[in-house]
This record gives sequence, structure tokens and C-alpha cells, in this order.
Amino acid sequence: MKHTNKKVMGKGLKYLGIALPLSLIGPSVLFTAFNNQEHPWFIPVLAIGFIALIAAMILMFKGILTVVKAVFD
Repeated sequence: MKHTNKKVMGKGLKYLGIALPLSLIGPSVLFTAFNNQEHPWFIPVLAIGFIALIAAMILMFKGILTVVKAVFD
């Protein structure tokens, strides 16, 4: 019987732990950007929000794949 690879599991949980705050910060930043469309910093704040959301999605995907790999390999 195989056991869970703890190093790989820790790495996957680290990815998921980083993705959690990004998934909460991204929508907040986007909401703030869309409420202040006349402000000169609209485009940079909008870009930061989109980058945070994309990074959260990538890290969640990578984290889930790593956790599944740790359990089933």
C-alpha cells in the first residue's frame, strides 16, 4: 500500500494557501477600480486586479493538481 508523499502535499497546500488571499484581494481591487473610473490610476489598479485573479486561478489549479499527485502517485 502506498502512502501520501508529504513533501509534495506540503507544496500543494502552499500553492493553495497563496491562492486564497489572492482570490479575495483580486475582486476587491477590481470593484474599487470600477467604482473610480475617472481616477488617473484606474488602468494600473484594474491591471493589478486582473493579475491577482489570474494568479489565483493558476495557483489553485497547480495546487489541486499537486495535492492529487501527492495522494495518488
